[in-house]
Amino acid sequence: MSGCALLVDYILTITLSIASAADAIFSFLPANLLMYRVSFAVFALILLIILNLRGVKESVLTLMPIFLIFVFTHIFAIIYSFGAHWNNFPVIAQGTVNDVRSASSEFGFFGMIFLVLRAYSMGAGTYTGIEAVSNGLPILREPKVQTGRRTMQYMAFSLALMVLGLMIAYMLYGVQFQSGKTLNAVLFESLTAGWGHQAGNIFVLITLLSEAAILYVASQAGFIDGPRVLSNMAIDRWVPSQFSMLSDRLVTQNGVLLMGISSLVLMLLTGGSVQYLIVLYSINVFITFVLSQLGMVRHWWQSRKEVLDWFRKLAINGFGLILTTFILLSVIIVKFNEGGWITLLVTGTLIAFAIIIKHHYVNTTKILKRLDSLVVAAEGSEDFAPKSQEVIFDPNSKTAAILVNGFNGLGLHTLFGVIRNFGGVFKNFIFVSAGIIDAGNFKGKAELDNLEKYANSEVNKYVNYMRNKGYYAEGITSVGIDVIDEISVLVPKVFERFPNAVFFGGQLVFPEEKFLTRWLHNYTVFAIQRKLYHQGIPIVMLPIRVETGKTISTK
Repeated sequence: MSGCALLVDYILTITLSIASAADAIFSFLPANLLMYRVSFAVFALILLIILNLRGVKESVLTLMPIFLIFVFTHIFAIIYSFGAHWNNFPVIAQGTVNDVRSASSEFGFFGMIFLVLRAYSMGAGTYTGIEAVSNGLPILREPKVQTGRRTMQYMAFSLALMVLGLMIAYMLYGVQFQSGKTLNAVLFESLTAGWGHQAGNIFVLITLLSEAAILYVASQAGFIDGPRVLSNMAIDRWVPSQFSMLSDRLVTQNGVLLMGISSLVLMLLTGGSVQYLIVLYSINVFITFVLSQLGMVRHWWQSRKEVLDWFRKLAINGFGLILTTFILLSVIIVKFNEGGWITLLVTGTLIAFAIIIKHHYVNTTKILKRLDSLVVAAEGSEDFAPKSQEVIFDPNSKTAAILVNGFNGLGLHTLFGVIRNFGGVFKNFIFVSAGIIDAGNFKGKAELDNLEKYANSEVNKYVNYMRNKGYYAEGITSVGIDVIDEISVLVPKVFERFPNAVFFGGQLVFPEEKFLTRWLHNYTVFAIQRKLYHQGIPIVMLPIRVETGKTISTK
């Protein structure tokens, strides 16, 4: 649910950011050009898709001037508003007090509190962006946790300063909504009204362009973090496993196209309406926030015996859970008929697709379990029993480097295929395995250490088996989140010691090649094949035919 909600949220991030940027730009342009706003937004979105397909990402040095212009112009506007209307603060304060008293007498104290909380929840979309820091933790500068924490602190401070300052500035200038203009555009025009036509227009233009530029940068969060969320879900088999390999350019391009085309469709369907998009945006991100806070509450409760200050941490996340739940329910209830139901329908449909894909992978795993009869046979054979046997080691002999994923029937089928098809050609056998971090073991250093030990123990079973057959054998393992990345690290280590190595992988062959089986299977091994081919490294694919009722080996 969290992953699907975030995927839709990142699509909305792209759409909303570009639509808001278009609003900022067209707030300065003549009203008769407003009819081209959606076309301009669509053009900008297509341009960003093309740039991301070519591998364009943010550069801190490039973006810093834009960011500084944005910060300085807005801080200047806030300070100028306060200074120019310093004498009006008592009037504003008294008006606010009168409004509070009026609301309290009309709705009652609790009714007024509910009104404030409702307004708060309607503007809670401001919080979105925080999740991008969490999802982007793997690419932050070391030390990652401290960098992420410091980033959150900067975001909280700057958000509070900007939002509060601009809201007070709106009150000081009596800013009212004007069709075709953002509230900031109305504020800046009012603020510069006495500066002279040219000076005022230049300041407004620079400020609005910096807003638009920052929003275009914000849209990049969807193009960068969307594929990353897909990768996390793919590792746990909720979406096609090919999306887990962000190091593969084709996978990254597919992720960019998926996010970009979905945003393009959404932009056309909504007409780039920021008012409409913000409703859809807030619902989805708070689904993830609620689940995240709930997960942390559960974590601290389960860790109460190991963590000294667990209660303080639980209280913080518990408050976060209550707050985010209230906001989520408020937005859904209040905005349900204004488009909220569409978000729930789209996200629910995506969740249903994820469950169908997961179900397919689970069924395929059950079918592949039949291959594990080879494991029972191998472990029960005399060759598997430990022997003190002298094995001749010659690194220059022909070496079979076999890609395996645990000691299972799939790996043994590949191994037996090499022995059967190539006879006594190979004297050395190297077993290469990459342990993948998924939701089951991404729970702390202890679990990661266990994953590494497990990967080593599984590979050692192949090593013992082949050494007992009189061959030299050894295993090489690595642990990470991307199979291709890990294999790319291990391959040079193999060739460093065994210059005459040939790689082997197993390819599943289904009785009927359907779109689903082609889409969901064998991508990893073929991606590795492409990677090695580009490096001039030989790799052979051995077919392993599977059927629903039985498994036919290549024997």
